[in-house]
Amino acid sequence: MLLFVSAVKLIAEIALMALLGQWLLGLLAGAKRDSNFFYKLLQVLTQPFVRVARWISPRIVLDRHIPLVAFLLLAFGWLAATLAKIDLCLKIGVEACR
Repeated sequence: MLLFVSAVKLIAEIALMALLGQWLLGLLAGAKRDSNFFYKLLQVLTQPFVRVARWISPRIVLDRHIPLVAFLLLAFGWLAATLAKIDLCLKIGVEACR
């Protein structure tokens, strides 16, 4: 169970950093972000999470806000995984979690 919770936490961390990097690179690159190789690479990494966010959110949410929805869902998932990992580590002992 600890391995599963750690894996979920790691996936959420990677996706959160990719979404944050994509947002920052989009700010820096401006209108030419669609021709930027690294922006496209981050877009490929975050695409599954953005699709899930689009599927979950109602149609009234604008498409330009969907990455923010994905970021918030991942942040809540990361928080839940962190709390679950802390709970598991307290149950089995802190030394066993290292």
